[in-house]
Amino acid sequence: MTKTSSPESRAAVLREQLHLYNHQYYVLDQPSVPDVEYDRLFRELQDIEAQHPELRTPDSPTQRVGGEPLSAFKTVRHEIPMLSLDNVFSEQELRDFDRRVRSRLADQETFHYACEPKLDGIAASLLYVDGVLVRGATRGDGQQGEDITQNVRTVASIPLKLQGDDWPDELEVRGEIYLPRAGFEKINAQARQNDSKLFVNPRNAAAGSLRQLDSRITASRPLEMCCYSVALAEDQQQLFKSHSEGLQKLAQWGFLVSPLLNVVDDIEGCLDYYQSLLAQRDGLAYDIDGIVFKVNELSVQDTLGFVSRAPRWAIAHKFPAQEEITTLKEVEFQVGRTGAITPVAKLEPVFVGGVTVSNATLHNFDEVQRLGVMIGDDIIIRRAGDVIPQIVQVVEDRRPADARAIQIPEHCPVCESPLEKAPGEAVLRCTGGLICGAQRREGIKHFASRKAMDIDGLGDKLVDQLVDSGLIETIADLYSLTAPQLAGLERMGQKSADNLIAALNKSKDTTLPRFLFALGIREVGEATARNLALHFVSLENLMAADQEALLVVDDVGPIVASHIAAFFAVEHNRDVVAALVAAGIRWPEIKTGSDAQLLSGQTWVLTGNLEAMTRAEAKEKLQALGAKVAGSVSAKTDCVAAGSAAGSKLAKAQSLGIKTLDEEGLIAVLKEGGQL
Repeated sequence: MTKTSSPESRAAVLREQLHLYNHQYYVLDQPSVPDVEYDRLFRELQDIEAQHPELRTPDSPTQRVGGEPLSAFKTVRHEIPMLSLDNVFSEQELRDFDRRVRSRLADQETFHYACEPKLDGIAASLLYVDGVLVRGATRGDGQQGEDITQNVRTVASIPLKLQGDDWPDELEVRGEIYLPRAGFEKINAQARQNDSKLFVNPRNAAAGSLRQLDSRITASRPLEMCCYSVALAEDQQQLFKSHSEGLQKLAQWGFLVSPLLNVVDDIEGCLDYYQSLLAQRDGLAYDIDGIVFKVNELSVQDTLGFVSRAPRWAIAHKFPAQEEITTLKEVEFQVGRTGAITPVAKLEPVFVGGVTVSNATLHNFDEVQRLGVMIGDDIIIRRAGDVIPQIVQVVEDRRPADARAIQIPEHCPVCESPLEKAPGEAVLRCTGGLICGAQRREGIKHFASRKAMDIDGLGDKLVDQLVDSGLIETIADLYSLTAPQLAGLERMGQKSADNLIAALNKSKDTTLPRFLFALGIREVGEATARNLALHFVSLENLMAADQEALLVVDDVGPIVASHIAAFFAVEHNRDVVAALVAAGIRWPEIKTGSDAQLLSGQTWVLTGNLEAMTRAEAKEKLQALGAKVAGSVSAKTDCVAAGSAAGSKLAKAQSLGIKTLDEEGLIAVLKEGGQL
């Protein structure tokens, strides 16, 4: 506070500044100051209000933190009913809606449709008087809802005071309060740590957060509100003439409105918008369950009017459901590449998320216990996009009398080896190692995968055939296969057999990091494999290393070190590695001394199309020379290697004066470093 300013004037300045920063951060996603500056001003306002409680106003940013718990919610009667929308589920139903709209209008009346995503959250109403938030309410039964003013004050994207000066004296705004997916995952992760009940989905979490009597709990949840209409405004027709203009006004006054709003000419535009948003659905930061189409012109809305519970001028075109109820028929146990035992639910087939689902993962046995699920239960299944279907909740009041508990196995369902659970892990694992048929099968698939040995043509089904026919038992047996053996397999002709033999021979030329990754050692990913190779230089050195020596390597902690040491301590594993080397698998020598890291400390970027190698291969070779390969160009980039049809990355490098090479120059560098 300056010497000349009074506490009252300083508090007013701080409130305005913090409102602006809040709007920039939570609504525009364009913060103008670092968090430390916001926190500094916020604390200053808190101090002033603590010393002068009479200066604490309802619209103060300090009031977002939540107040004392309520004993119950009060009932609020909506001045204008909060009606729901009718739903359609098909193109024909949407066309029927359009036909009904047009049949009620005079031929000369033209209109457009406003299109916006239907967020999967909780409808809420906000009332502002003289630009200040005075009440928040739930939809309830449409006629009356619950007063959740204390809770909506904690939602950062809801303005406590409106921006600008052209807002009406009294304004009611409606919208959807929702929980972004990242916030939902964070809340459930905390619940797992605390052994608390998990929320079924983001909508369930948003509803539970809004109906907390203790608003401090609501304040801890990263809720957002996206506004979709003005319900009440003095001289509304003078403020805007259409729905889309109304949303633009709301944005000017500080509200979050959907950036995906679009206005189209006719029903064909609506259908195009629906398909476009359906394709984007899984990539959005929040859940949407359909599209809302509204006649855009307010005068036409007035002409069309309402039926008893819904407007005639709006419709919700719902997406395929992502949650459904079905029955758990049985549980089977799958064995993964690292021996992890995963319970898999066998379901009564159900259509959800656009496909028919008959299997779902239960993750591990801790999850089984947390859900309290039993065989025979009706359960809620969720499938979002390409995500593996999951059981999210048991419908306990529909549990049949003959429901059976899921028995945790004691032995591997494939090789009968004992199962074990490591301290601190939730996963049961088979102790059979590579003698376990399931682990062997999955280990071979991993070995052949693109980021490992990259054996083109060796897909999962062919691996299954090779294992089932007894042609291979270990990954080393792959290199003993012959074309006649392969050609004798089902759906394998001579040409396919010859191609696979060629791919196997080609895969023998690899790198030590790829080879180590391909072995499938627990917790050894691509980056760890590369660090191990660069540190130990040779396979022999790595195999001889004890845990103490392994812990010196970057990215290797006690758990990873124990997995590596345990893998190479098994005689069978060492025999397989020796057989692979004897079969001809080889890699360039990793140089030591002054030539070891030709590009150490440098940052490179690859762009355009390369002919002599793939971008992934070029990246690997540059990394072997010590370079960091980044995905974008910045002032810290040392060199950009550009193939044909290079675009913006090359242009940016040239504008920044960064060194650039064509493919021929890149090849020369790799040859100099011994990578070609």
